[in-house]
Amino acid sequence: MKLIAGLGNPGPEYEYTRHNIGREIAQAIRKTWDFPDFRFEKKWNAEVSEGKIGKTKMLIILPDTFMNKSGGAVSAALRFYKVKPKEFFAIHDDADILAGSAKLSFGKRSAGHKGVESVMRALKTREFWRFRIGIGGKRDIPAEKMVLRKWTPDEKRAVAKIIKRTIEAAEIAISKNPERAMNTYNS
Repeated sequence: MKLIAGLGNPGPEYEYTRHNIGREIAQAIRKTWDFPDFRFEKKWNAEVSEGKIGKTKMLIILPDTFMNKSGGAVSAALRFYKVKPKEFFAIHDDADILAGSAKLSFGKRSAGHKGVESVMRALKTREFWRFRIGIGGKRDIPAEKMVLRKWTPDEKRAVAKIIKRTIEAAEIAISKNPERAMNTYNS
């Protein structure tokens, strides 16, 4: 089994903000892969959907904690399903990458991302995969305010392309291997 977590904040006031791009992509993956609707799992404080990609069982979760406490939901789900961190994929925003770009990485430091730090603390490792979705650009305001901004119309078009590329890369990472997905996704 493999697990994908879309990191973000729950609630309608955070929908379509830069900080919630991980959640938005996980929802798009669920829909594209025709997995069942998300259901709330109280044990993990997360929305979950299960399905298969080829012969691989998959779990997609949306922690219902706020971003900075994502680790509790992620680690509880990994423990319950006995998923090793190297079989786990986090999808999250990255202010150090330009909007409209993305990278797949493994074992990297958090670079100050509080949601990723929470996951690393809870898992006691940084040895997991991360789809890092660019939200950066011209920094005219502090990062804390920038992440809660909505996308501009031009950025929305670029983000739609990244969502599509991330879904394709996630399918390659799950059905074949993450390194192969990395080669095409990061280029």
